[in-house]
Order: sequence, then C-alpha cells, then structure tokens
Amino acid sequence: MPDAKSSHAVPTVTIDNARVRVTEWRFAPGAATGHHRHELPYVVVPMTTGRLAIVAGDTRTTAELVAGAPYFREAGVEHDVVNASGGEFVFIEIELKQR
Repeated sequence: MPDAKSSHAVPTVTIDNARVRVTEWRFAPGAATGHHRHELPYVVVPMTTGRLAIVAGDTRTTAELVAGAPYFREAGVEHDVVNASGGEFVFIEIELKQR
C-alpha cells in the first residue's frame, strides 16, 4: 500500500446550501483525507465496498464499509481516514447544517 501521506483523497462538493453540504470523496489505494475535525453532524453513504483505516491520535482502527449502507456521526469527530482497500474507495458525505 502506498504511503498515505503521499496520496490525498479527492473531495468534490456537489451541493452546498443553507441546509446541507454534499461531498463525494474518492480515494486511490492508500489515499488519506488528512487529519480533520467535523464541525457538523454528518451521514456517510459508501458507494463502494471496502476497508478504511481510521486514525485518531495514537489509535488506528479499521472499518469495513458496504456499498449503500450509510452511517451517522455527531459533530466533533476528529480523525484521518485512509483507504486500506486494494482498489479505489468512494463515499458520499452529507453534512447537516443548523437551521
């Protein structure tokens, strides 16, 4: 797997209005988002099935995601997300803005 620091995930914002921001994230094998903090609650909808490594501080865990199986997280999550699959990984992130 390539060094995650050498390859960045590619975000494409498809909707950004007063209510939501929708971003498509594309990860080559080993690509990473970079450490970040989610300021808004969000839903992730995997478009592909695969494994992501989640790095939060000194803790590294893995998550097996399945295409079409969404999950929700509250605001405040801090982590780096790395594609630990052998091929491209894609998900849609939907951030929920305050009314």
